[in-house]
Amino acid sequence: MSTEVAEAVAALSLVDHHVHTCSAGSPSLAELGDLLTESDRPAARGTSRFDSQVGFAVRRHCAPLLGLPAHAPIEDYWSARQLLAPDELDRRLLGAAGVDRWLVDTGFNGDEILDLDTFASRVPGSRVQEIVRLESVLEDVVTDATAATLEERFREALSGASADAAGLKSVIAYRHGFDFDPARPSPSEVSAAAGRWLAELDAGAAARVTDPVLLRMALWAGVDTGLPLQLHAGYGDPDLDLRRCDPLLLSDWIKRVEPLGTDVVLLHCYPFHRHAGYLAQAFPHVYFDVGLAVNFTGAASAAVVAESLELAPFAKVLYSSDAWGPPELHLLGSLLWRAGLTRTLSRWVADGEWSVPDAIRVATMVGRTNASLVYGGHDG
Repeated sequence: MSTEVAEAVAALSLVDHHVHTCSAGSPSLAELGDLLTESDRPAARGTSRFDSQVGFAVRRHCAPLLGLPAHAPIEDYWSARQLLAPDELDRRLLGAAGVDRWLVDTGFNGDEILDLDTFASRVPGSRVQEIVRLESVLEDVVTDATAATLEERFREALSGASADAAGLKSVIAYRHGFDFDPARPSPSEVSAAAGRWLAELDAGAAARVTDPVLLRMALWAGVDTGLPLQLHAGYGDPDLDLRRCDPLLLSDWIKRVEPLGTDVVLLHCYPFHRHAGYLAQAFPHVYFDVGLAVNFTGAASAAVVAESLELAPFAKVLYSSDAWGPPELHLLGSLLWRAGLTRTLSRWVADGEWSVPDAIRVATMVGRTNASLVYGGHDG
């Protein structure tokens, strides 16, 4: 292990370019386990959520911050966790992550997590900015629109919602998949799809947009803002069809976006992160990360971090945790990424393939300066 590389990576202040806030309440032991998985199903009979890479990582890396030895039993960990007020737990774990800029997606189950102002109060000295979710804005305006006015109302609302935002996000991977028609939908297509959706709402359906025409409309409206546009790709909860979330399916759409100058950021991407690396190499406006996968692969995450640096130009790779809920995930995203990066770069330095200065420079690029290039803001 290169001491110089290890010290530089440990000292690096990160930009977490895609994250959510922390749980608003205090979960039970079983609820904590449920929050450490992307599955929305009950655990199999006779099994424990904590017998997983992420469960072991919590016991290894988070327990010492609660005054326990590393690898303490999960029951002891939960008991120590219960002794801390939620705000103190958040400050302790979030502070140890070493992040000084958080770009926060506010569009998922916002009533279960902290609002932006409260989250900002628990990361003093850090900059907190919003990432606006396209589908959430569309669902907020549909009840006050007609089939003929929905797109106009959406664009007006998006303009207001994104005025101070760092970027936008789409979950079209969840709502449909990436095998959509890459063309911008026509006004008549949008009006017809809006009419179908409004009829469903009148019949009592929930305001959840799944029509591929409306999802495409929202996606192209996001492109038109010029803000960086994030798309969840790959691994996620069972609400998506992983077979349809390979970012290679976006190739034709990416080519259509290219002349417009909007950056496309592929989020997380596992197990398609090598495919994302290809797209980031092939197209100047495509970036990616391996957040989420790093948390959930735990001790095996060094391999994922190394694979993210195989093909893509180093200026096209970003850091994120994609943590939602337990502050343990915000911390583990950072600790595991740093450990994996240090191990990978140290090996290449020891093999004589990289110099120490180059290793430190690339770590800094991925950890913070690339995000500053994509999202703006001064890098200090």
